Amino acid sequence: MQNKLMELVEQSSMKAEVPKFEIGDTVDVHVRILEGEKERIQVFNGVVIAKSGTKTREMFVVRRIVQGEGVERKFPLHSPRISNIVVKRSGKVRRAKLYYLRDLSGKAVRLKERFPGGQATAAEAAAAKAAKRAARTERKNARTSSAKASS
Repeated sequence: MQNKLMELVEQSSMKAEVPKFEIGDTVDVHVRILEGEKERIQVFNGVVIAKSGTKTREMFVVRRIVQGEGVERKFPLHSPRISNIVVKRSGKVRRAKLYYLRDLSGKAVRLKERFPGGQATAAEAAAAKAAKRAARTERKNARTSSAKASS
């Protein structure tokens, strides 16, 4: 009974559409800032190094380097202060938390791109991979058939 009531309360404060992003992605987080009576949007861009929580308590940590110093901000995913999250680049990682990036500096901090060649979808990346594999096997078959013909 209590869990159903909690779900109803949480459902009202959750955003309808949440952008899909993963750990290792470079994102622009558009944050609403109130300065007196004025409201403006400030963009915080960086790499998502961690995600935690579920439903309304879901949080993500974004890290960037500012003037040689690492800056991390933790954002609630369903916060009304976040107006937009834009994925700029998808990074290829094999960890759930990228805390090891804190110890790296310079070019070592860069992550490989998940879909090289721009903003490709997962289906396009899989199709390109299959085409590449087919071309490789074709070259291999041509090489073995020419070796048999010459001997």
